[in-house]
Amino acid sequence: MKTIIRYTVYLILIALVVFSLFPFFVLIINATRAHSEIQKGFSALPGLSFVSNLRKLLANDNVPILRALFNSVFVSTMCAVLTTYFSAMTAYGVYMYNFKGKNFAFKSILMIMMIPTQCSTLGFLKLLNVFGLMDNLSALYIPAIAAPVVFFYMYQAMQSTLPFSIVEAARIDGCHEVGIFNRIVLHMMKPAIAVQAIFSFVGSWNNYFVPALVINSKEKKTIPIMIAQLRSADYQKFDMGQVYMTICIAIVPLMIVYLCLSRFIIKGVSLGAVKE
Repeated sequence: MKTIIRYTVYLILIALVVFSLFPFFVLIINATRAHSEIQKGFSALPGLSFVSNLRKLLANDNVPILRALFNSVFVSTMCAVLTTYFSAMTAYGVYMYNFKGKNFAFKSILMIMMIPTQCSTLGFLKLLNVFGLMDNLSALYIPAIAAPVVFFYMYQAMQSTLPFSIVEAARIDGCHEVGIFNRIVLHMMKPAIAVQAIFSFVGSWNNYFVPALVINSKEKKTIPIMIAQLRSADYQKFDMGQVYMTICIAIVPLMIVYLCLSRFIIKGVSLGAVKE
């Protein structure tokens, strides 16, 4: 009976893996096919138009894909770094220090999590206009410093992995607070930081709503805007081969980031909570 259950679980897991990877398979196959071939329907065999689609995409002056790729990598990297660092710093301050209004500050940050981004869009755009950040890439990553969801995750991680005794021992040894945070806390929080860095990177990479409102210049647009721009082209200029090629290129940085940081995630799962 146990053997049957085990093989059933294996079959279910294999089926889930196949369903998860099938869209990537279709994406790669269609990136190698011409527009006319894609219109004929699904094919499990790759085409011969991979190089042709890539050349057409790179030669398309209306869609500067390399510039958009650089913009997305830069903005997403800055979001990942700023979000994780300052959220961890905020969580450290709330977790480690006892001050008047601590509970109010903690609950206020959590309440902000309940407000959808769309509800504050008008005020956000007015604020960017006041600071002169409209049509500026910095408007896509500087506001990422305020990330209540990441703060809450970091706070929970510190409760399970950061004993007060370690910080107190560092203080006794004469280490200042900035040094404690940068040298000790961040080192102990590597798995949690890696997880949130991946989520922040992917969230910024896939973000279409804010860049579409803020960015107007062609040379400052990001990958999601370029994909939407390709898909919204008129019928005579619409090329599905270029669209699939753009999406195929867009997922490469995400895979690289995950492969680089996945070992920290596995380490975080394997490690238990540090107890006093």
